[in-house]
Amino acid sequence: MAKKDSNVDALIATMLEGIEDVKGKGINILDLREIENTVCDYFVICEGTSNTQVNAIVNSIQKKVSKSLKDKPWHIEGESNGEWVLMDYVNVVVHVFQKHIREYYDIESLWGDAKLTVIETNY
Repeated sequence: MAKKDSNVDALIATMLEGIEDVKGKGINILDLREIENTVCDYFVICEGTSNTQVNAIVNSIQKKVSKSLKDKPWHIEGESNGEWVLMDYVNVVVHVFQKHIREYYDIESLWGDAKLTVIETNY
């Protein structure tokens, strides 16, 4: 079991690098493992200021994860409009939002029972 967790830890760390490389904001990690009937173990949530930045974040995550871990998303949704892109890496799902869409859907509140980790950025 520990190997699986270390793989997930490496995946999340690499995703965070990808987000930070293109200055994604408002980075939160939701740990869903204690909640019944969830589709994955973690959500990584962040935002960009425009559809261009949202797509840059998505591309940066994909490149980092592919290069470092030889992994790719099982599924991606929402790339065409760049307002809310969902990247499904099976155990970890990344949500990349534009700010107004993130505020509207407020995923952190919907998953209020999840353990929340806020990632501090220096930009």
